[in-house]
Amino acid sequence: MPLNTLQLSLQFARFADAATHRAALPRHQVARWIRHALDNDAEITVRIVDAEEGQTLNRDYRHKDYATNVLTFDYTQEPVVSADLVLCAPVVAKEAREQRKTLQAHYAHLLVHGTLHAQGWDHETGEADAAAMEAREVEVLAGLGFANPYA
Repeated sequence: MPLNTLQLSLQFARFADAATHRAALPRHQVARWIRHALDNDAEITVRIVDAEEGQTLNRDYRHKDYATNVLTFDYTQEPVVSADLVLCAPVVAKEAREQRKTLQAHYAHLLVHGTLHAQGWDHETGEADAAAMEAREVEVLAGLGFANPYA
């Protein structure tokens, strides 16, 4: 099955240790991870931010006053998926250490997760939806050579 086309903008805010995060996110890999999770063509911006920007966005848009790992701003789902995925570097790095994963593996998981959200998948609408989304994430990540992030 051919992969969907993707127009990708990959952005890095200026923050301490940005070079480590940039190294874990080569553009061709980010595009590959996202394309494997897509059901339609897409225009996606991925922005890697510091804790301050992550907290501000989460507070302003979700009314939760803390930095979270990934925020998905989905604009359209058809005929083209249009979304911004914002990942908070310090949160991602902390979670990767706690989960004993590489930084790259955790970014891959969160980019797949955010891409599914951009297409309407939602794990907060009920147990069945959460189980379906988790199963899809595991399937996509396995196809990319990553272990089950929930195991």
